[in-house]
Amino acid sequence: MTTAVGNSLSFVAGRAAVVVMLLLLFSSACQAQLSSTFYENTCPNALSTIRTAIRTAIARERRMAASLIRLHFHDCFVQGCDASILLDDAPSITSEKNALQNKDSARGFEVIDKAKSDVEKICPGVVSCADILAVAARDASEYVGGPSWTVKLGRRDSTTASVSLAASQLPLLTASLESLIDLFRSKGLSARDMVALSGSHTIGQAQCATFRDRIYSNGSDIDAGFASTRRRNCPATRPNGDGNLAPLDLVTPNSFDNNYFKNLLQKKGLLQSDQVLFSGGSTDNIVTEYSRNPSTFSSDFASAMIKMGDIEPLTGSDGIIRRICNAVN
Repeated sequence: MTTAVGNSLSFVAGRAAVVVMLLLLFSSACQAQLSSTFYENTCPNALSTIRTAIRTAIARERRMAASLIRLHFHDCFVQGCDASILLDDAPSITSEKNALQNKDSARGFEVIDKAKSDVEKICPGVVSCADILAVAARDASEYVGGPSWTVKLGRRDSTTASVSLAASQLPLLTASLESLIDLFRSKGLSARDMVALSGSHTIGQAQCATFRDRIYSNGSDIDAGFASTRRRNCPATRPNGDGNLAPLDLVTPNSFDNNYFKNLLQKKGLLQSDQVLFSGGSTDNIVTEYSRNPSTFSSDFASAMIKMGDIEPLTGSDGIIRRICNAVN
């Protein structure tokens, strides 16, 4: 009887071990589907072709670097990194471009379209729009003096978009520190990742409508002189001047550096969702660290971008490779 029970337990344990092994192998296989060498044989010139298109666009308009980094971010936070943000309205699709956080502010679509067109000429139907977004963000950062990193590839494109998810999963300008931390944590990103990624606001510009309330608030969390300077090109009464632009980093608006964090220490964050990172809360020490150590910020930003690029990609036989990025084949 004892022997029979022992044999039975051994059999169950053996079966469990096999199941665990298969699950580990399956997990490894899923991870392995994203690889920096994914196109090495199928489209060896893909990355250089994308890089040329991205550099040409940023050389023409420096602001585009920030726009392309933001586009990748706004893609990955909705349905994962699947290029859903690129889809236009269609009978079965309500574009994510219509969400409050994207409407009239998400930009760079034509740059991604150009990169895709160039790649299609040399390798039709091979390289996904989702991967082009990921590579474009890296190339944009590097071009304006920011960090570079090895982009993992092999994502596929969605056949759907979700404007409702975009509305709920993309950060709002009025978000509290706690809600930002919770949102990023839900995507597998830490508070440190969030602060590092926010540092991309060292480049780029924002529209008056996004910071008007902050600069006219007379709050204790904004430098009075800074607010006065920003008011010159942002009238108090909406919609006057809604689209007027101001640099997110007043000091070095066209260079990727750590001045963004130095600005926060001085209460000179342009957006409310920037200044909350240094407002007596749990991320103050991270902001201070990055303000003092540009190399730490640079390294952490690159690591966080890689992590963000891993959010729920479609791989293998899931999704499609779109022929053009703004429509399903």
